[in-house]
Amino acid sequence: MILTVTLNAALDVTYQVPCVDWDGVNRVATVHRRAGGKGVNVARVLAALGQDVLVTGLAGGPTGQAIEADLQRAGLPHAFVGIAADSRTTLVVADPGRTEPGVANSPRTASPRTALFNEPGPEVTAAEFGRMTGRFTDLMATAEAVVISGSLPRGVPLDAYATLAAIAAEHGVPAIVDADGEPLRHAPGGRPSIVKPNAQELARAVPEGGPEEGAQALRGRGAESVVVSMGAEGLLAVTPEGIFRARMPYKVEGNPTGAGDSLVAGLALGLVERSPWPERLTRAAALGAAAVAAPVAGDFDRDVYADIHPRIVIV
Repeated sequence: MILTVTLNAALDVTYQVPCVDWDGVNRVATVHRRAGGKGVNVARVLAALGQDVLVTGLAGGPTGQAIEADLQRAGLPHAFVGIAADSRTTLVVADPGRTEPGVANSPRTASPRTALFNEPGPEVTAAEFGRMTGRFTDLMATAEAVVISGSLPRGVPLDAYATLAAIAAEHGVPAIVDADGEPLRHAPGGRPSIVKPNAQELARAVPEGGPEEGAQALRGRGAESVVVSMGAEGLLAVTPEGIFRARMPYKVEGNPTGAGDSLVAGLALGLVERSPWPERLTRAAALGAAAVAAPVAGDFDRDVYADIHPRIVIV
């Protein structure tokens, strides 16, 4: 079982809006509402690949109830710790691009655009976070790997991910941390198996040097391996076995929200399967690209995955 941790769970709302008018009234073509947050998205991808998962984290109020109800409908096992405050909602506005008016099957004249609006999340008390760490510790008995990802709600200590990763390490469970800002800077202290920033997150955490130097710096602080996602440029992995780069054959257009979560799902599978780094990175990069082609976070396009996977080059 792979455990995913989402401390700042959300109800994700995605609006598909053709030709967004940012100064006027827009008619929404399609609306998707589903449980979200980075760990939830990771769990959806893992479940779609046939992996046993369990979702944990913090959830409260009517929005928290909606999150848990959606997970129930999706058949995703969950063990959230309840909090008094209401969980957050996120909004994605996705414009697929414009076509020539009146011309059937015409090519798009504008690239797809996506805007993401994230609420800050609820206020969490020290007692509530204490219950979360207790639940997490109990779940280590059945977890083969753990993914700890996303933002922190207010009130949760900035070193929370380091704390959880350290608990996992004490129980011999490999952990992946996907975070930004102060949580990312603290994360290596918990000795996680993998830290997975994107290039911008890494640059904020380690301003000096390029991606490889930044990744080496995080390893020096305690992370076993660091995988840096760089969009269409692929992946950089700095590991005990060496430095690897995954080169993408082409850029996939679409909604990038959730691409990093699909990528992390691939890395988590690699951990439990103990697959070699080149194989692990190829699958992770392919899943990330295939997620861009899917309309909502937590999904991936299987046709894109099948097409791009064999074309990725590891150097």
